[in-house]
Amino acid sequence: MSAAWLVQRRTGQGGWADVFWSFGLGLAGVGVALFPVSGAAPSARQWLVAALIGLWSLRLGLHIARRAAGEAEDARYARLRAEWGDRFQTKMFGFLMLQAGAAAFLTLSLLAAARNPAAGPSLQDGIAALVFLSAVIGEAVADRQLAAFKADPANRGRVCDIGLWGWSRHPNYFFEWLGWCAWPVFAIDLDGSWTFGWLALSGPAYIYWLLTEVSGAPLLEAHMRRSRPQAFAAYARRTSRFFPRPPKP
Repeated sequence: MSAAWLVQRRTGQGGWADVFWSFGLGLAGVGVALFPVSGAAPSARQWLVAALIGLWSLRLGLHIARRAAGEAEDARYARLRAEWGDRFQTKMFGFLMLQAGAAAFLTLSLLAAARNPAAGPSLQDGIAALVFLSAVIGEAVADRQLAAFKADPANRGRVCDIGLWGWSRHPNYFFEWLGWCAWPVFAIDLDGSWTFGWLALSGPAYIYWLLTEVSGAPLLEAHMRRSRPQAFAAYARRTSRFFPRPPKP
């Protein structure tokens, strides 16, 4: 994240911080998942967890990188730049260090999932992988729908309400959270023999808090209320904030 700070300082594009965070957490997750236990070779479950977090990291990191390279600065960082003024770079460094700490905390879920000593691969592992892959696909679909909406000049000044965006104001964030729900499914052994596995619940709980209360939805919705107040107010009245549901009439 120190490298992320240097890059955003040089480019004036705060969105690169999210690219570094995605790749950094993915790399750390792979390392945590595959770290040998008592010198033994990684188990099939360890390899599966490493492959899934690596897939997540590449998909999200490359998506954000394309956006950072080809679009204006992310509205969240643009707002912080305006609010912090001359102290932006100093405060930005501290903000990115907090993100580094958040990533380190999230690796606990990956560690608990990969180190479950139960025999595997099992049906529980298959369900966990299915949840995770469904989340990655859902987030990718939401991102594509939003990109297509923004690319159409006829939609200028409108709020995206097509596809998944008609069911949730933040479907990408919902699927991001859903992906982290897969790690407790990997980790928790209901017979009580792997009590450490319950720590994996910290990941989805923490991600939900970050996305809905801290750096995700609140900053984006504040920007939408400023930039297109009437359109967003109408959209918010009929559309769920986070969990998908059919839109209200």
